[in-house]
Amino acid sequence: MTKKVDVIIIGASAAGLMCAIEAGKRGRSVIVLDHANKAGKKILMSGGGRCNFTNYHVDADNYLSHNPHFCKSALSRFSQWDFLALIDKHQIPFHERDHGQLFCNESAKDILNMLLAEAQQANVTVQLNTEISAIHKQGDSHSDHSSEPKLDHGFELLTKRGNYHCSSLVIASGGLSIPKMGATPFGYKLAEQFGIKVWPTRAGLVPFTLQPDDKARLADLSGIAIDSLVSNGHQAFRENTLFTHRGLSGPAILQISSYWEAGETISMDLCPGIAVIEALKTLQQQRPQIQLKSALHHWLPRRVVSTLLSDIPLEAPLQSLSQHQLTTIAHSVHQWQIKPNGTEGYRTAEVTLGGVDCDALSSKTMESTQVSGLFFIGEVVDVTGWLGGYNFQWAWSSGWCAGQYA
Repeated sequence: MTKKVDVIIIGASAAGLMCAIEAGKRGRSVIVLDHANKAGKKILMSGGGRCNFTNYHVDADNYLSHNPHFCKSALSRFSQWDFLALIDKHQIPFHERDHGQLFCNESAKDILNMLLAEAQQANVTVQLNTEISAIHKQGDSHSDHSSEPKLDHGFELLTKRGNYHCSSLVIASGGLSIPKMGATPFGYKLAEQFGIKVWPTRAGLVPFTLQPDDKARLADLSGIAIDSLVSNGHQAFRENTLFTHRGLSGPAILQISSYWEAGETISMDLCPGIAVIEALKTLQQQRPQIQLKSALHHWLPRRVVSTLLSDIPLEAPLQSLSQHQLTTIAHSVHQWQIKPNGTEGYRTAEVTLGGVDCDALSSKTMESTQVSGLFFIGEVVDVTGWLGGYNFQWAWSSGWCAGQYA
C-alpha cells in the first residue's frame, strides 16, 4: 500500500527541518525521511557542540557559487534576523564570537530541539532509518506495470519501510562532507536522474596537507596557532592559522581552502597589521645590539621564527643589517609562501563545494525549472558559505523559501 502525503523531504537536516516546518504551517501533510538513526547530526556536531547557527553579517559575498546572485533572494527573504527571532521565541541563550559568529551558550541540542518542537507543532512526521531504493516521477513507464492504481502526478518513493507518494519532493540530503556522519551523493545522483546539471564537487572549509619535505620541516610547529593573513591571489582571510601534525588548519586556512585550486601557492602574512620594516628600523636605532631573532620574537613565537624564517640572518645584530636586508626580512615575514600538497578531503571538510546547478532552480522557490514539484535546498545546491555560520544561514533561508511553495 502506498502512503500518500503532500510533501516528502529527504534529509532531516537543518534545511530539511526548516522546510518541513514551513510547509507544515501551510497545512500541508509533510513527512521527513532520513537514512540516519538521528535527526540533525551535523547540527549537533557543529561549532564544537555549540552550533554556530548564523552570523550577524550575512551577505551574498560570503558565498561561493557558479551563479553568485542566486542566493540573494533567499537570504533577503529569510534573514539572520528572522532566525534570531525564532531563537528568541524559544529563549535559547547565545553569544557572539569574532566576526559576528553566533553560538549557543549551552548546546547545539538547543537548536535541534527547537526545530523538532516547531516541526511537531506543524504536524510534521520525521521518520529515520529509512533507506530509499528508488524514486519515480509519476507517468514514468515503470508505472504501467504496477498493480496499484496510477497516481496522476507527483513522485513515488520506494523504501524497505513501504512506498510513498507525494506531490512535492524536497531534496535536503546535504553534500559529501564528513562521510562518517552518513554523507552520501544521493542528492546529486537524483538530480542527474532527472537530467538536472550538477557542478563537480570538492571539499571546502578543509585543512591542507603538505608536501613530505614541508611536513617534516614544519613538524615541530604542531599545535601552534598564529594570527595571519592568508591569500592565494584571488581571496584573502585574516584569522588564526594552526600548524598540525598533518599540515595546516585553523580558520584562515579553512576559509582560503574553498578558493584554493590544486597546485596553487598560498602566501601568508605572519605579522598582519604590523609594518615589520618600520618596526625593525625603530629597534635598530633604540637597541642596535639585539639579534634579529630577538626582535622578531616581539611578534612571533620562537619556534615559528626559527622554523619559517631560517633563511634570513637570525643571529645578526640589528645594527649590522642594511636597508636592503631589512626589506628582504620584512618580505619574508609578510609573504611567507608554501604550496600545499592537497587537502584532507571530505573526511574532515565542513562543506561541499559545487552541486546542483543554481540555473536549474528558481531562486524564489528552490523548485527545479525542469521537473515540477522537485525542490533542492541546503548544501546539495551549488551555494557554499564561508566559515562562521553562513552555511547554516543558507540552510535556514533556502529551506524556508522552499517551505512556502512545496
